[in-house]
Amino acid sequence: MTVIDRFLNYISYDTQSDENSATFPSTQKQKVLGKALAGELQSIGLSDVRFDDCGYVYAALPATKGYENLPVLGFLAHMDTSPSASGANVRAKIVSYSGGVLELGNGMALDPAVFPSLESYRGQDLIVTDGSTLLGADDKAGVAEIMTAACYLAAHPEIPHGKIAVAFTPDEEVGAGMDHFSVEQFGAQFAYTVDGGELGEIEYENFNAAAATLCVHGLNIHPGSAKNKMKNAILMAQEWLSSLPPDETPAHTEGYEGFYHVTHIQGDETEAVVSLIIRDHDMEKFLARKAFLQELTEKENNIWGAGRFDLTLRDSYFNMKEKILPHMELIENAKAAMKKAGVEPRCLPIRGGTDGARLSFMGVPCPNLSTGGANFHGVHEYIPVRSMEKMVEVLLNLMRAD
Repeated sequence: MTVIDRFLNYISYDTQSDENSATFPSTQKQKVLGKALAGELQSIGLSDVRFDDCGYVYAALPATKGYENLPVLGFLAHMDTSPSASGANVRAKIVSYSGGVLELGNGMALDPAVFPSLESYRGQDLIVTDGSTLLGADDKAGVAEIMTAACYLAAHPEIPHGKIAVAFTPDEEVGAGMDHFSVEQFGAQFAYTVDGGELGEIEYENFNAAAATLCVHGLNIHPGSAKNKMKNAILMAQEWLSSLPPDETPAHTEGYEGFYHVTHIQGDETEAVVSLIIRDHDMEKFLARKAFLQELTEKENNIWGAGRFDLTLRDSYFNMKEKILPHMELIENAKAAMKKAGVEPRCLPIRGGTDGARLSFMGVPCPNLSTGGANFHGVHEYIPVRSMEKMVEVLLNLMRAD
């Protein structure tokens, strides 16, 4: 089975996670794919295969004789897809891209004027959606690439390698992928997540991240007699939001620039709830952003009355850079593996996070590698066939010890 066959099979499973769920995993349907992956790992010859109650899949490929003393190297990818767009009934198609605007269907198209990197794939086969769902390359492409590399290695015992650990995780997209992960069961000393974007990307710097929830408690009075009495929670929330720096949003930032991002707002005159996320690569700036929101909340309470604004902050993950810097051989090895496969490596900061960021703080340094895909979390998602095939080659180069 090729990496493309596997990928097209995996995206037929609806594994969308749910950020509002109180369960783990957040959706039980993720476990359907997990069970299938565990069965596949057993069938291709991996050992110590485990599918646990939380939906995690673990497996290992024992070291070839004479290479048992090498550090155990792990590879991870997540099974869930983003809540931002439907992952049910994905109708993928493989198209030959000849340039220009590529019509997907359902009124959607890939336009190089909007997605400039598209033109670099002129003449290649692309796997795309029909414009009604996301594709699922984030991160079923990573799952397929790891599975295919592990399968090849298991079928070719003459290739020398140390012990290889494999894990597939649920709920990465809602920030919970490492909540119940067993480092002991995984058994790796070092690892890579295969959860990045376009071919050649290597990432070992990510955002420091926090989530914020603002509850605004108003006072509702009949509008006919509300003068000097009503405290409209919607307008109070709007006042708080208007104090956020307008040029520090995702739409106005790039590279290492941090931001505040309002993700949801609902309410009425009595109560309004605002959800937002805070991101910054620099820890001092990250802490300053959180402090700014707390100061802003205190300021509004001084204006409207104590307790009218209630802010809750929750850290999500931190920049793995400090955990990777003492082990830069991981980055150099990844670069060498890509160059050997004819891929030009590019080290980029992640404007987001991965399971590997949290795993790095759990004692397993874990940078991130490309999957080859683009435009994740939406209907314009696509992945070149060649990129997936090259990533399998890259992973094999990392796994082998010769």
